[in-house]
Parts: sequence; structure tokens; C-alpha cells
Amino acid sequence: MKNFNNFTPEKYSEPSYQKIEEGIYKTKCPYSKDDIFVTSLSFEMEPECYGEENASPKNITQVPFEDLLDEFFVYVTDFYENLNKTSEVICYQEFGSSDLSDIQKLRTMIGKRFYAVPYIDESDGEEYYNAAIE
Repeated sequence: MKNFNNFTPEKYSEPSYQKIEEGIYKTKCPYSKDDIFVTSLSFEMEPECYGEENASPKNITQVPFEDLLDEFFVYVTDFYENLNKTSEVICYQEFGSSDLSDIQKLRTMIGKRFYAVPYIDESDGEEYYNAAIE
């Protein structure tokens, strides 16, 4: 995954979204009644990279996407299905967390790359991977 950028959807201008700082909004969680912080990012999948084979905006692969969620303690709050259906290269996702600092940390990915680096474990001969940021 590369070329992370800020994405500001029209919905952020609605009264249900309160701007906290650049690119970060407070709103109600779509899965509960709690307040959460959200941000939307665009990025590109890298089909030539480990775990991202056959990746596209219509098919965001689990590796390394799930690792990104785990790394920053965030979850997806909007999949922007229509945008991802019509886009050839750029993926759009909204991420949420009850902790503002998690969203702030996620936004440090803007301009960076997040990918999986495979390796063979010598003890069991199995293939695993580590997530990397550059």
C-alpha cells in the first residue's frame, strides 16, 4: 500500500461531523452510540507486493490492510463502496477510533508506504511476514 493521502468526503460538511483538526472529525460510531474520531485516506494497493496480489480498489487484500488496522488500533467505519467500485487505482477508506491519538498516528502514514515483508522461519520452515513502513 502506498501513496497515502488525505481524503475529505462531502459528508464531513454535515452537522453530524465536528472538525477536530485537519482531516480529523468527531462523530457517532456507526456500530454503537459512542462518539468516535474518524479520518478518511486514499491510497494505492501494490499488486506486485507480497499479500497484495490481485489487489485493487474493488479488492483490498487482508495483507497488509489488517496489519495497518492493528498497527494503529483503528477500524474501518466507511468502505466508500461506490468510489472503490469506479476507481481503477485509488482506494478510499474511512478509519475510526475512540482514541484521538490513534487517528493522529494513522495520519502519519500520509505520504508513506505500508507493506508486508515475507520471511521463512528457520525453526518451522513456514513462511511469515512482518509489516514495514517507509
